Formats: sequence, C-alpha cells, structure tokens
Amino acid sequence: MLIADWLAKRTQLSPDRVALIDTLHGDQPITYRAWNAAANRTAALLCALGVAQGGRVAVLAGNCVEYLDLWFACAKLGAILQPLNGRLTVAELRGLLADATPHVLVYGAEATAQVAALQAMPTSVACWVALDPAGRAHAGDIAFTARESHSDRPLPPVAVQESDPWILCYTGGTTGTPKGAVLTHGNIAWNAINTVSSWGLTPDDCTLLNAPLFHTGGLNVFTAPLVLIGGTSIVCRGFDPDQVYDWIAGGTVTVWFGVPTMFQALQAHPRWATADFTPLKLLISGGAPCPQPVFTAFWARDVDFKTGYGLTEAGPNNFWLPQAEVRRKPGAVGYPLWQVDVRLVDAEGHACAPGTVGELLIQGPHVCAGYWNRPAESAAAIRDGWLHTGDLAVCDPDGAYTIVGRSKDLIISGGENIYPAEVENVLAGHPAVAQVAVIGVPDPRWGEVGRAIVVPRPTHPTGSNGADTHSNGDNLTAETLLQFAEEQLARYKIPKRIVFAPTLPLTAAGKVDKRQLRVEYGEG
Repeated sequence: MLIADWLAKRTQLSPDRVALIDTLHGDQPITYRAWNAAANRTAALLCALGVAQGGRVAVLAGNCVEYLDLWFACAKLGAILQPLNGRLTVAELRGLLADATPHVLVYGAEATAQVAALQAMPTSVACWVALDPAGRAHAGDIAFTARESHSDRPLPPVAVQESDPWILCYTGGTTGTPKGAVLTHGNIAWNAINTVSSWGLTPDDCTLLNAPLFHTGGLNVFTAPLVLIGGTSIVCRGFDPDQVYDWIAGGTVTVWFGVPTMFQALQAHPRWATADFTPLKLLISGGAPCPQPVFTAFWARDVDFKTGYGLTEAGPNNFWLPQAEVRRKPGAVGYPLWQVDVRLVDAEGHACAPGTVGELLIQGPHVCAGYWNRPAESAAAIRDGWLHTGDLAVCDPDGAYTIVGRSKDLIISGGENIYPAEVENVLAGHPAVAQVAVIGVPDPRWGEVGRAIVVPRPTHPTGSNGADTHSNGDNLTAETLLQFAEEQLARYKIPKRIVFAPTLPLTAAGKVDKRQLRVEYGEG
C-alpha cells in the first residue's frame, strides 16, 4: 500500500504554494489546493462515466493544465492514463486504442479530425470527451466542462499497491510498433524520490513544462518530482524559444530539461547573445546525445550545462554529475541515483572493466513493470531483475558513466566499432555546421560505413556588437568537413560520404529520427 493521491497529500502539506502556472490562460497561478479541487472534480466526472480502478483513460491533446488534472485524477481512482501522441496517424492511434482498450478518450480541439475518423471505426471507447466544447468531433461528445457540475469533495479512497499501473507510456516507436511501458505508482514515486534526493530539488524550484506530456520527459523529469517536493511547473503548450527566453529573463525558472534540438535552437536564436542564465541552478539535456559544441557554448557563458540519461522504461532519471565534475568529465551522465543500480556487460553477458564499452543494464524500483500485453517482449527486456537498455556506455575509474550510443546505431566497419555520437560530436564542432547525424549504410568491402547527414548553418544576423555570430554554412563543402574530421578522428571513423540536407527529421519528442534518416539516406 502507498499514498496514491499525491495532490491530496500535497494539499495537506503546502496548500497555498503555487503548483502550476497556466501560460495558456494568461500565466494564471494555480495553488495545490486549487489543483487538488480541480482533480477531484475530474475524478468525479470520470467515475460518473464508468471509469473504475484499473480502467484506462486515453488522452489525445497538447500540453495543458487539464491534461495534468486527468493524470492525477486517475491516481485518485486507481485508473490508468494512456497518453497518445498526436502526430500519429489514425491507423496508428487505432492500434494503440486496441492495445489498451480505454473506456474514455479525452481530446483537444487540435485532434478533432483524428477523433472523428476514429469514431467511425470500432473501438473500445464508450465516452468521447472534448476539452474544448466548440471543437467536438461529434455533437454527442461530452464536454470536459461537465466536471464543473461535480463536487470537489474527494471520492472514497481506493487501495493502491506499488505494483499497480498508473500510466501506459508508449515508446517512441522508432524501431517498430510502439510498446506501452507500464509505469506503476511505485515506479513514478521512486523516480521522484530518486530525483529530489539526488538532484537537490527544493520547494522553491520551478520548471518550464514544455516537453510533450505523452512522453516520459514531460511527465517525470521534473513534473512529478516537483509535485513530490511542492515545487512549481509552468505549463506551456510546447517549445517556443522566445517563451523560454522570456521566462528565464523573469528569474522564475530555476531548473529546466530539454532535448538537444531545443538547446541548439536557443543558441541559434538572436536572444542567445544577451540572455542571462544565472537564475538557473540546473540546466540538463536528455533524450539523445548532445553535441559537444552545445556544452561548450553554455560553459563559455559560465552555465554548468550537463547531460542526463533516461528512457521510458526506467525513470527516466538515472544519473547525476556533481557540479564540480561537469567540465572535468565532459559529456558524462555521472553516477547512479539514490535507488538505482547499473551494470555494463559485453555481448556474452560478462561484466565490463572500466574504460570498456558495454551494454547498460539498470535495476531499481523505478524500472517499469514491463510492456502492456507483451509478455515475451517484457521478458526479453527485463531479465533477472535487470532492464537491458540496448544503450552502450563506458565507466571511468571514478565510477562515472558516459553514454556512447545505441547498440542498434553501432556501425561495425571492417571489424572496427564506430559510435555515431562520437563522430557527430566532432562534425558538430565545425562552425558552419548547424546539425549533424551519422548513420550506417551497407558497403560491399567493409560491410558497413558511416554516412553523415549535415545541416549547414545559415548566415546568421549580426550580433549586438555588429559582428557575425556564426560562420556561414553556405560555403561549406564535403571536402572541407572531411578534412576537419581527419584532424580529430581515426581514419576508419570518418564518414565515407557527407550528404547535405535542409533539416533533420524529428520525432514528436524533438529527437532526431534516425529511423527516418535510414529510409531517406540509407541507400545509394
């Protein structure tokens, strides 16, 4: 047994602290008391619609406070939230509905067309609830505002175990059909405990919540941990560089998580040169390898920017690098958190010595319970209590870990291992490169060779001092970039071909989509 109703407990402890700031409605502050009342009304609505303990509630919407109300209302009922990625096709969404068989689907106005198409198909959904009454897909759909007719008094509490599911958080699907990682009440609680105790979060901390809420990063990097400690989340529709700069300039934000493409966008923005990052005590990248030039640019501004490591199936928070070691161990994710244990193993399952690359295995109460309705894949991923991540890492003599890439991204060329993240770091260091991704392609002689897809940096407007702030990528050539790489990489690591592209495809979570890159650039 554990306390499942986080908001009720937090309301007892700090009712008048600001829990949320709603940027979609004039930066409205919402206290924990008010948020708990809204979640109670939401739970009452769901209960009236037939949602009981163990029932599933799907959400197809952009970030909003109502999304968070639904998340914590499900906790009050012992129900299971199924966040859905709005960028999926109707066919893909139908597959996820068939997977989890939700009784209720709550949708935003931006998903009206998708919902209308789904309503024409047989699904498990008995109740369709529109967040925006004016954006109903069908006249008979229920308005979310119907919750206002319900009392904000708490419903009778339900008995919830640590092992009971709270969220079905789907993997990105870059390797095939998305799988629903079962995040239990215990998983989410322990990730929050690990984060607060190891990252030093306090009730005075405030974050920008602009990562998508269908992704574990939006839910669990800072949002749940800040509820645990009584901090504040600023709820944003999505990532907007100007909005980020505005909130940082206001001095409210103290901690923030983003994926590398977000930080690259900030550094390419005209406000980068004059932005003051001193109010931030923690700025961390995750979700994908971050190019070294991004670190260097922040460090030049005296910001201890660092990278983290996580995945849907574990946490996602797993490591911490103390401030004193951020620049001494560039690119390292650091040491395992409070209740996190890790190992590195070779292809035969033997432990790796320090300095040797191996697959990262993770164990702890934050590791998911497996995949929904996929017992064989669950058993393959979690063996003898250890989650096999498929990520490659190396541990230094001090015990600090560095992620070097995905095992599926590893390029084996003529018997030599090439880690794309290492090559990407070098190529990204060229001043005329905005973004770069390296993939492996078949080769008749070497079996496989590297190919770099490069986005040149456009001519940047002059900075406030009148100087051009970036090199002009218009004159960048493959030969120039290969010569640059030869100075820093062994010959076998150098890509055999450079391909220039206007952009790199991104997943809905903002990561570079290497699966799509292989489709577009993996042949010929």
